[in-house]
Amino acid sequence: MQNETLIKMANQVGDFFGADPNKTQANIEIANHLNRFWTLDMRQQIAKYVSEESGAGLHAQVVTAISQHLKI
Repeated sequence: MQNETLIKMANQVGDFFGADPNKTQANIEIANHLNRFWTLDMRQQIAKYVSEESGAGLHAQVVTAISQHLKI
């Protein structure tokens, strides 16, 4: 899958859960959603993108959620 597609999808998840005023819980929920509904390949690809490209184009909260809570 194209990185641009994954970025768009991850940012949409981040927009939804990012409205939670508890940012720690929001980060957990963002990662939980990705862990539940994204394939392992998709999670590995977005994690690699965050690692190699510093998550360019991703919302900062999404980068944090991926870095701290994503299962790969």
